[in-house]
Amino acid sequence: MKEALVIFAKNAEAGKVKTRLAASIGEEAALSIYQQLLSHTASITNDLPVDKFVFYSSYIAQRDAWDDKHFVKQVQEGNDLGERMKNAFTAIFEKGYNKIVIIGTDCPELKADIILNAFTHLSSQDVVIGPAADGGYYLLGMKQPNSPLFENIRWSTNVVFDETIVKCEALKLHYFLLPVLKDIDREEDLQYFKSENNVQHYHTDI
Repeated sequence: MKEALVIFAKNAEAGKVKTRLAASIGEEAALSIYQQLLSHTASITNDLPVDKFVFYSSYIAQRDAWDDKHFVKQVQEGNDLGERMKNAFTAIFEKGYNKIVIIGTDCPELKADIILNAFTHLSSQDVVIGPAADGGYYLLGMKQPNSPLFENIRWSTNVVFDETIVKCEALKLHYFLLPVLKDIDREEDLQYFKSENNVQHYHTDI
C-alpha cells in the first residue's frame, strides 16, 4: 500500500495566520504561536514512514520548518478549505497512493502515534476522522476520493465534524474516530495549553 501524509500549512505571515487568536493577543504574538505549532507538526511527522507532502496556502517557502529531504512541497488550489482539501486528495490519489491522511498545523496534542493509528485503521475502514474539541476535525484519512465530504460543509464552524459524519453515513462509508483533541484557535485555547497541567512551552515572547 502506498501511503501519503498531506499537511495543510498556511504561510507564516503576520496578519494571515491565527486571525481569531490575533484579535485578542496581537498579530505578532499570534504569528509566534503559529510558528511554534508549525515546528511541533514538523517534528512529529518528520520521521513517519510514509511519503509526506506539505501544501502551502499561498506559495512554497524555502528554509522553513519543512526539510526538503523529508517533505515534498506544493501549493493549495481552490476557493475554500473544502475545495483545497478535495483537490489535494485528488492530486495525491492520482500519484498512485491508496491511503492518504491529511492534517493541519493547529493541534499541539497531535502525536506521531495517532497519525500512524489513522493509517492502520484505513486498512479496514473507508474513512478515519480525528475530531477536534471545537467541532471541527484535525485529521481526515481516506482510501479513495470521496468528493462529497468536502462539499456544502460550513467550514471554520463548530458543525464541521457533525456535517462530515452525516455525509459519511449518507454515502454508507465505514468510518473510525480517533481521540478528540484540542486545537489552538482562540486565546482561551492558548491559556489551556499554558496551564499547569498541560503543554508548557507555548509562549508569546517575541
